Formats: sequence, structure tokens, C-alpha cells
Amino acid sequence: MTAQATGARFEQLALEHLQRAGLKLVARNFRTRFGELDLILRDGAMLVFAEVRYRRDARFGGGAASVGPSKRAKLERAARGFLQAHSELASLPCRFDVIAFDGDADAPSCDWQRAAFETC
Repeated sequence: MTAQATGARFEQLALEHLQRAGLKLVARNFRTRFGELDLILRDGAMLVFAEVRYRRDARFGGGAASVGPSKRAKLERAARGFLQAHSELASLPCRFDVIAFDGDADAPSCDWQRAAFETC
């Protein structure tokens, strides 16, 4: 399976997980010159930018740990681009979640970190 296909598979798993929890999809794979936002959802009145990560081997901290300061800065810039393009959503409070999958691709563990970091 290609890296792109693996990424798409885990984004779909994350979306299904979040929708079961009551979140509503707004957009997926929103691209800006700063990077891509995997999933953008509504959680009631909150706008959620969700970064999906998969790591087969958690030796170096796993998927959640891979969202470091540099990646966070890119996500923040991309989110500002999204909000500029969708001014009707710009007044909503927002948060950044990380949905990390670790381990065997056929039976990964899922770690949903709500408000993994703050901005907006």
C-alpha cells in the first residue's frame, strides 16, 4: 500500500471515529501554500481542525508526538488560510485535535487528543 493510500485509509478511520462522537464534517484535505488540513469538523459551535497521524512503530513517540512545533505552526497558518477562505466560519471558536493511530495497520490503537494545542 502506498503512503498516500495509507494516509487516506487512516483519515477515513479518523473521520468515522469523530462522526460517531457527534462531530460533523465541514471539509477534508483543505490545501494551502502552508500545508494541508486533514479534517475540518464542527463540534457544536466549535470548529475543529483535526490532524491525523499513523505510526507503525511508537519507538520515537508515536503519531501524536510527531506533531511538533514546526508542524503545529504549519497547521496554524493553514487554519488561518481556511478561515480567510470561509469567512462565515471565522467567528467560531476553534481547536486543534490530533487523532493518532499507532501499531499494526490492521489493528491500530487510536488516541484522540482533543485540544492538543491551542491557537485561533
